[in-house]
Amino acid sequence: MKVQLRQRLPLVLTISAVLSAGYVLAADSVPTSGEEWFAQGQKALKSVQRQNENEHRARNVILFVGDGMGISTVTASRILEGQMKGQDGEFNRLSFEKFPNVALSVTASANQQTSDSAPTATAMVSGIKTNDGAISVDQSIDRNEIDASVVAAKSVKTILEQAEARGLSTGIVTTARLTHATPAVNYAHIGNRDWENNSQLPAGATVKDIAAQLIDMPYGNGIEVALGGGRGNFLTNTTPDPEYPTKSGSRTDGRDLTTEWLQQPGSAFVWNKAQFDSVNPRKTRHLLGLFERSHMKYEADRSNDVGGEPSLAEMTQKAIQVLKQNRKGFYLMVEAGRIDHAHHAGNAYRALTDTIALSDAVRVAKEMLGDDTLIVVTADHSHVFTLAGYPSRGNPILGKAAINGVALTDSLGLPYTTLGYQNGPGFVGKGTRHVDGWRNRRLCVRAILVLPPAQI
Repeated sequence: MKVQLRQRLPLVLTISAVLSAGYVLAADSVPTSGEEWFAQGQKALKSVQRQNENEHRARNVILFVGDGMGISTVTASRILEGQMKGQDGEFNRLSFEKFPNVALSVTASANQQTSDSAPTATAMVSGIKTNDGAISVDQSIDRNEIDASVVAAKSVKTILEQAEARGLSTGIVTTARLTHATPAVNYAHIGNRDWENNSQLPAGATVKDIAAQLIDMPYGNGIEVALGGGRGNFLTNTTPDPEYPTKSGSRTDGRDLTTEWLQQPGSAFVWNKAQFDSVNPRKTRHLLGLFERSHMKYEADRSNDVGGEPSLAEMTQKAIQVLKQNRKGFYLMVEAGRIDHAHHAGNAYRALTDTIALSDAVRVAKEMLGDDTLIVVTADHSHVFTLAGYPSRGNPILGKAAINGVALTDSLGLPYTTLGYQNGPGFVGKGTRHVDGWRNRRLCVRAILVLPPAQI
C-alpha cells in the first residue's frame, strides 16, 4: 500500500505504511486435518491478494504506541483475549494484527543497546536517534542541561509541532502521566525526562519543566486534546487534589496549569468519568483530562477508581470526535503506557489486559475514520517476557504449562508457568532464595503474578 502524506513524516511511519505481509485469518474452529489447515492458509492468501492499494493522501495520522509491547506480549495478549471470549486463543487476532501491512524496527538509541521510552519515542515523532532520557533533543545534549537557550539549540521538531504549525489539530491520549516520556516527546524539549514539574528542576534552571511546556507550546494554537494521568504535575503544592483532598499538587511556582488551560476559548478541564462523559465534543475546542495524580489505573483495576476513569478506547473516541472538527486534519498519539509498568512489576495479567485495551482503542479509531487516515500501531521496546515449554493448544495462557491437563515439570521436577520474566529471581516477598542460578531462574518463572486479581 502506498501512502502519500501532506506532511513530511519520519521514516518509521512511511516504512510501516508501505511494507506488506500476509496474516492468518481467525477461524470458527481449529482445523482437524491437513486439508483443513491448507484451506485455511489459502483463505488467508486470497484475502491478502484481494486488498486494494490505498494511494490517497493521509489527512489524519494516529500513532498508537504500546509501551513495552514486544512480540511476546502481543502473542500472549492475542491468546488471552481469545480465551476470555471462550474461543481458540491461538486463532484469535488483536484488532491491529488484522492490518494489511507490517514492519519491524530497530529500537537501539544513540547511546544504548537497550533503550528507554524517551529516545525511542523521540525517534518516532522526530525521525532522529538520541540518548537515554532525552525528550526531543539531539544526542549532543547533556542529560542535565539546565540552560533554556542550549536546549532550544539542540531541539528537534516533532510531528505534533509540524501539524500545529500547518493548522492541523493535535492530541495526546495516554494511560500514563501526560508528562511521562512517550507522550512528552510530542510537545516538550528537555534533556532529562524526570523533570516533569518545576519542583524537580535543579537550582538555576531556565529550561521549563515538561508540564509547563505542554501549556506554553509556541506552535499553532496549542494542543487541542490531552487526556491521561499526572494531575499532580499541573497543580500547585497548595491546591488540594480534587480526588484525594488530603493530598496536593507538586508545583512550587504558583502556577495552576489546569486554570491556565481554561483561559483558551472553548476549553474544558475534567478529572473524573462523569465530567468526561458530559463533554460535548462539538462545543469543545480544547480538552484537558487528568484522571489521576500520577498514572491512570491499570485496565484490570479501572472500575475501582475513586473518581472513575474512562477506558483507553473511550478516550480515543472522544479525542477523535474533538479533533476531526478541523477540516485540515489532525495528528493524534495514543499510548497504552501501563503495559510497560505491569511488565516492570512482573505482572503479566495486567500487562496483557492493558494490551487488549489498546487493541480495543485501535478498533474504535478504525471504525470511526475512513481511508484518509493513516493508523500506525507500534511499540517503543520490549521486555524480558517469555513464552516457554510445550503446553497443549488451548492451555490457559496465564496458568502452568500442561499437556491435556497434566502439569509439565522442569529439570528439577518443578512445575512452571508458560509465561515468565527472565531477568533474575523475580521474587520480592519474604522467604529463602536458592543460591543456585538455575533454581533462581525457575523461581523467577514461578513467582510472577500472572493470574487475574481474584486468583492472586
